[in-house]
Amino acid sequence: MDESPPLVSPRWPLPIQDDWSTPFAEVMLDQLDLSPGLTILDVACGHGIPAFYLAEQVGSTGTVVGVDASRRQVANARAIQRTELPWLRFECHDMRALPTSFPSFQRITGNLSVMFFRPHRFEAVRGLIEHLQPGGQLVLTFPSLGTFDSMWQRIDMEMSRRGLTTERERLAAHVAERPSAGEARGWLERLDMERIAVVEWPLEVVSGAGSRFLNHPLLRGGFLDDAYECFNDALVAEEVMKQVSHDVEAMAPLLAQRCVLSGWKRLEA
Repeated sequence: MDESPPLVSPRWPLPIQDDWSTPFAEVMLDQLDLSPGLTILDVACGHGIPAFYLAEQVGSTGTVVGVDASRRQVANARAIQRTELPWLRFECHDMRALPTSFPSFQRITGNLSVMFFRPHRFEAVRGLIEHLQPGGQLVLTFPSLGTFDSMWQRIDMEMSRRGLTTERERLAAHVAERPSAGEARGWLERLDMERIAVVEWPLEVVSGAGSRFLNHPLLRGGFLDDAYECFNDALVAEEVMKQVSHDVEAMAPLLAQRCVLSGWKRLEA
C-alpha cells in the first residue's frame, strides 16, 4: 500500500485570474529543473509571477531573488510578500547591467523577460549567464515572432488601403524586431550553452469588437500601443484602429506564441 503523503496545493500558486503572465509561467515551469534548496535569480520579476511560487518550491533551504527595473513593481511585490517566505527578496536592478558584485545562482529565470532586454538582447543574455553557476540552468519566456500575426496583417491592410507608406514601414520594422525561436536558440549556441531547448506553444486571446478590442487588457498597454506609435497623426491612428477593431472576426484566432528558451551552463573543466 502506498503510504506517500497526498499532494498539497501550494499556498502561493500561479494566479488563475492572470491570463497573460500565468500561461507563460506555466510553460517556463515545464522546462525548469526545480528542487528544494536551489538558489534562483528571477529577472523582470514584476509583482512576483512566478517568484512566489518558486520560493515556495525551493523552501527555506533555498534562496530566490527577484529583480526588476521598476521601483513600483518591486514595491508591489514586497507589499504582497509582507513577512512571508523570508528566503525570497525583491530588489530594484536593471537586469541588463547587474552589478559585478552580484552573486551567482543555480537557476536564472525570466518570465516574459526578453522583451525588456532591448536594445542589445544577446549582450543582456550573456550578462545573465555570467551570474549563472557552472552546471546551472537558464530559462526565459517571451512572445516570439509570429505573435498576433493576424492582427498585424489586418492593420497593415488598412494602412495600405489608405496609402500610409511610412506607417506600414514602421509597422513592418516593429514586427520584424520581435525575436524568433531560432534567433533565441542562436544566442545560447553562441554562448556555448548545452542541452538547449526552445519550444513554442500557442496561446489564443479572445476579444470582442470595437472598444472591447481597443481596450483589451492583454492588447492595450503593449501590442496595440506599438501599432499606435507607427503614426505621426493621432487622428489618422484613431481612424485606422477603429476600422480594424470592427473586423475582429477576420483576425481570429488571435494567437500569441509562448516561447520558452532553456539551456545549461557547461561545467568548468
